[in-house]
Parts: sequence; structure tokens; C-alpha cells
Amino acid sequence: MNRLLVLGVWAMFVVGGVQAGQKDGFAQDRVKPELPAAAPFDAKRAMQYLEAICKIGPRISGTDGMRKQQELLEKHFTTLGGKVEYQKFKARQRSQKNPIEMANLIVRWHPERTRRVILCAHYDTRPIADQETDVRKWRQPFVSANDGGSGVALLMELAHHMKGLKTTVGVDFVFFDGEEYIWKKDDDYFFGSDYFGQDYKKNRPKFRYTAAILLDMVGGKNARFPVEGNSWLAAGLLVQEIWNLARDLKVDAFEWREGPYVDDDHLALNRAGIPAVDIIDFSYPHWHKLSDVPANCSGKSLEQVAKVLSVWLQKTK
Repeated sequence: MNRLLVLGVWAMFVVGGVQAGQKDGFAQDRVKPELPAAAPFDAKRAMQYLEAICKIGPRISGTDGMRKQQELLEKHFTTLGGKVEYQKFKARQRSQKNPIEMANLIVRWHPERTRRVILCAHYDTRPIADQETDVRKWRQPFVSANDGGSGVALLMELAHHMKGLKTTVGVDFVFFDGEEYIWKKDDDYFFGSDYFGQDYKKNRPKFRYTAAILLDMVGGKNARFPVEGNSWLAAGLLVQEIWNLARDLKVDAFEWREGPYVDDDHLALNRAGIPAVDIIDFSYPHWHKLSDVPANCSGKSLEQVAKVLSVWLQKTK
């Protein structure tokens, strides 16, 4: 660990000392404001959405599986009152001969509001199951339930409650394409979030994003979410908001401890000037394996994350 990372971790537990369990007599005398009620998230229905997504099969960028998923999501969110739009672009992977059409899917709630936040996830699946020990299994179709499906299913269920949440900011659900379009070791990642971030910087919209929360592998059984290192370094105040709120809500899946540093879609958002954190479970044993199926996921894990998100959305100004 280099010195920068050591300082970052030290700062986390100094600044967040009370949150990490240290006692502060002055803080104990403060009266905390009452928290908004969490959305009545239906964990069973969320799992049904996850199963429906996985029933499509692999949702690789540029394939029929992805198009079927887009049709399903567009119908779902439109029916529930979201404004759906596509951010279309072309991308060529270095190991592939031709570029392909990709599209980030954006669902806007309260589109008239100029102060906005993002809840996001990637919705494409990896072409190869490269964590299988038997290389002959790599190209067998796999559905990536947690890694590519869980964030989608969570937001599908949360959409039922968006109109009832007492929010003052606009909320965009953003589904990034091309995060997992990886065929060989040296291929590029994050096509969708890179395009989204660059477009936001280049073509400044009339609104402003003040925060973003990335959901990556949030549905595994007994999921645990330590603080992802790059999130702390780039958006430490937002990390404190989310993890402190989880503590106050007694959502024990969020842990005030250092987790690994990972490259993920939140990096492109931070580069674009949008403070972004990654809620991610590093302990999921089925990552990039054929066993990443709905049976190895849990509605309880989705519900815990959604509880924090739905309260945070109402507290955010």
C-alpha cells in the first residue's frame, strides 16, 4: 500500500471516528432529527424481477438479449411513470474487428428539477465466464444474476415507490452499457459510463448532478458492503452520508471498514465532476461463474440497500 492510500484510510477513521464506533460526549448530547420513512420495498417482487431478467439469458452488449432487456425495462419504467430515454453510441473493443451499437438507458423522475442525483448500475453481462477453473466452460452462456442483474432488479422494484417518496431533487436511474464487454485480458472496460461522463462534461445540460450511487453486486446472499477505497478518496463526504445513514437505520450489511480499491463505473462519474460512490459486495463467491444465478441471490440483501437509498433520496437537498 503506498503512502497516499495509507493517508486515505487513516483520514477515514479519524474523520469518521464517531461513525466507526468511537465515543464523543458532545455528539451524544445532540438530538438527531427523525429520519424519513423508508420505501415499502417488496423483496419478493424484486427477486421476481431478477428472475425475469435472467430468463432472457445473457444480455451482452449489441445482442438480442440486450435488446429484449431494453424493451422489458422501457415498458416497466414507462408504466410506472418514469421518463425513459436512450443515450446511444458506438464502441469498438480492441479485441473485436467491428464497433457495435450500445446504449445507456436513463429513467428520469421529476425531470423538471434542475438539481439531480443518480442511482446507477451496469446492465450488460460478460461474454465469458472467466472465473471458471475449467476454461472449456468460459464460453457457455451464463446469466450474471448478481453482477449485472441485481442493481437492475432493485431499481425496477424501487420504481414502484418513486412517486411516493418526498424528495426535493430529481432522480435519474442510469443503466450503463458496455461495462462487461470483455473478450480478452487486455480489453477495455466501462464504455457506457465513460461515454456518459464525457458527454456530461462536454455538453453541459441545464441541470446539475450533485451525487451518484453505483450499485454493483448488491444482491448476493449475506452481502456485505465495506467502504470501497476509490469512493472514499474521490467522494468521502458522500461515503459518510451513506454509511452513517445505514448505521442509523441499523442496516448491518454496510460496514464502516476499509474495503478493496476497485475500478468501476463510478470512476468516470467522478472524473466528470459528479461525486460518486460504489456500493459493492467483494465477497460474492459466484462472480463471473456459471453459478451466478438468482438462486444464489437474496431479496433481503436488495431490501437492505433499497432501505438506505430510499431514505437518502428523501434527505438529499
